[in-house]
Amino acid sequence: MRATSNGFPAKRENIVIHSIQTNRFEPTDAMPEMTLARSDPPSTVANIVAFEQGLYALEIGESPGMLGQVSSLQVPTVHVSALRNERERSAKIIGTSGRGDGWLDREGGTVIVKSPAGGAHVLLTVYGLPAQAVSVPDIQVRRLDRPRSNGAAPRSPDPADYPADEPAEIRSEIVLHVERLGDRRFPGEGWAGNRGKKLRIEAFSIRPVDTLLARDIEFKALGAKGRQTPWVTDAKLCGTRGQGLPLTGFAIRLAPHIAERFDVVYQGAFFESGVVGPHRNGELCISPISDDPLEAINVRLIRPSHR
Repeated sequence: MRATSNGFPAKRENIVIHSIQTNRFEPTDAMPEMTLARSDPPSTVANIVAFEQGLYALEIGESPGMLGQVSSLQVPTVHVSALRNERERSAKIIGTSGRGDGWLDREGGTVIVKSPAGGAHVLLTVYGLPAQAVSVPDIQVRRLDRPRSNGAAPRSPDPADYPADEPAEIRSEIVLHVERLGDRRFPGEGWAGNRGKKLRIEAFSIRPVDTLLARDIEFKALGAKGRQTPWVTDAKLCGTRGQGLPLTGFAIRLAPHIAERFDVVYQGAFFESGVVGPHRNGELCISPISDDPLEAINVRLIRPSHR
C-alpha cells in the first residue's frame, strides 16, 4: 500500500476528476511564446474534482499555451472555485499560492482544500487566448490529514505523527528550460541536463514525487554579474524563458518544518569548471569561474543519517 504525504497508509479516496471542454477549437500550429492583446472571449476548459471529507492539497501544474491578454485577463490562467453539494455545503479554499484570490498564473501552484462532511466538488477553469486550443494542466491531489474510522472530523497534520519508517530518500522530478531545447522534464535520479554538450540552463524547478509537498522545497537561481532571484516554491519555474539569460548557479533548501527531518544535497555541472559541490540546505552552488554557465544539476532529498 502506498504511503501518503504524511507517512500514513493511503486510504482509497473517491477523488474523481472530470474534464469539460466548454469551447472547442482545432489545435493550431506551435507558435513562439509572445504576448498578444485580444478583445475576443477567451477559450476555456474546465475540470471538476470531487473530494471526500478531509483536508487536501490540490497541486496544479503549468498551463501550456501562448502568453497573452484578453481584456484585462492575463492568459493562460487557472481559476479555482468551490461548488455547493446537495446539502448546500461547499469546500473551503483555505490557502492558494500565487495571488491568493483563487487565481493561479501560468506556472500553476498549490491550493489547500477543506472538504465538509458528505464531500464536495471544486471547479477548475483554464483560460487561454481566443481560437487557441486550451489544455488541462497536470493535477495531483494529496491528502493532508489522517482519516478516522470512528467518524470524527479529520485533523490537521502534526509533525509528531510522522512515523519513524519514512523513506531514506525522497524521489523528485526536475524541470529545466534549456537553450534551443525548451522545457525538459527529468526524474530526480542522477544528473538532470546535458553534461558536456554546452547547452545552457536558463530556468529550473523541482518538486517531490512522494512524502513531501511541492511547497516544502524552496529554490533560487543565480545569473550573470551576481544577480539572484527570490526564493521560489510550489514547483514554479525559477529563471527566464527565451531571453538568452543562462543560470550561473542555484541553491535549494527545505521548508523549516521539513528541514529537521531531511537534507537536500546538490551539485552543479558548469561549462568551464565542471562539477561543483556537493552543497546542501540553501548553500549557493556556483562556479569558481565568473559567469560560468550551468549545464546540469544533481539533487538528492535524503534523511540526515543517509548521506
